[in-house]
Amino acid sequence: MRGHPMVRDGFGLFALLMTALTAGSCSHGGSSERSAAQSTSTVSVPSSPRPVDWNALDQAIGRKGDVMPGDVHRYAFPRSDLNVTLDGIALKPGFALGSYAAFAATGSGVVVMGDLVLTEAEVSPVMGKLQQQGLELSALHNHLLREQPKIMYLHYEGRSQDAVALGRSLHASLAVSATPMTAPSTAAPSPDLGFDPAALDQTLGHTGTTSGGLHKYAIARAETVVMGDGNGSGGVPLTPALGVGTVINFQPLGSGKAAITGDFALIGSEVAKVAGTLRTNGIEVTAAHTHMTDDTPHLYYMHFFASGPATELAKGLRAALDVTNSAKG
Repeated sequence: MRGHPMVRDGFGLFALLMTALTAGSCSHGGSSERSAAQSTSTVSVPSSPRPVDWNALDQAIGRKGDVMPGDVHRYAFPRSDLNVTLDGIALKPGFALGSYAAFAATGSGVVVMGDLVLTEAEVSPVMGKLQQQGLELSALHNHLLREQPKIMYLHYEGRSQDAVALGRSLHASLAVSATPMTAPSTAAPSPDLGFDPAALDQTLGHTGTTSGGLHKYAIARAETVVMGDGNGSGGVPLTPALGVGTVINFQPLGSGKAAITGDFALIGSEVAKVAGTLRTNGIEVTAAHTHMTDDTPHLYYMHFFASGPATELAKGLRAALDVTNSAKG
């Protein structure tokens, strides 16, 4: 006798035990069922990424992407063709006008996400092209107030087994706008920002990067954030390289002053606290909204703007960071 087919090995015995335990828990009502559902929802493990021909994707986009942590391949499309001012300040493309696309391998293929900086006249044509190409709209909104001309930000995502197909779809969608498709200039501007970046780093508790005449920070959430990968087998880990996290940009204005913008990535219970903290410190809240539809935990993004002494602005930003569950520097 080989025995009952369900108990021929350890797995079969485990299955029978789990069936009995499940039946027992169901007989005790709703709280046990909710606990079981919660426990199973937290053990989903992302599938191993499939191999991707990143060189072929570069060719589809028209240039090489930046390889970021987690093997994220990111393409920046700053709107250097636009001359945008806010309160008399000419905004640098990398400060608040940076379209981007971030690609990552998943267990079922490739995912792309990002947002596009568009004039009002470009929004509808680009949205239509994205949808025609199979890319999904996840948000459309402002990031700033009082900027001239008015700028909108279209967030999108897409999934495919074919990275090249995704790249071609994105390229076709961007071509409907006046977005420059050539690689951003790598010319190094003067390193003198008019303020001490190291002092800002110390205040914020994170190390920023200086490039394009700006000092920038990308700060992850402390908890794991994932996006469903469309096949029910797990999720895609979401990181600052994919655009998920708190972003802070300093643009120098001379004499130790700077303009700041960016957005805080927040869970729902943090939104009111951060808004109050920013405003108490003289930093204007310019928008609060979501960027994605299937992230867990679901995040809200609070955009901000201010200008003044860079060190004082950094203190206000640090106070806001301290009421969030952001990763430590």
